[in-house]
Amino acid sequence: MAEGRMNLMTAKEAARYLRVSMFTLSKIDKEGGLVPYRTPGGHRRYSVRMLNKYLNSSRVRQRKEV
Repeated sequence: MAEGRMNLMTAKEAARYLRVSMFTLSKIDKEGGLVPYRTPGGHRRYSVRMLNKYLNSSRVRQRKEV
């Protein structure tokens, strides 16, 4: 892979990384929790950085709710 190019995951890979179902990942997208990149064919792509940022922010929200 070219240097400086982002490593992107498919929706299935991202769901597995977050340990959620594809349905839940789609719901997170619709609620604005994640804004995936789109391929010319309309497929969703996620960066590891984007997913980690979501994980960290969701942990903070859970702590505040307790």
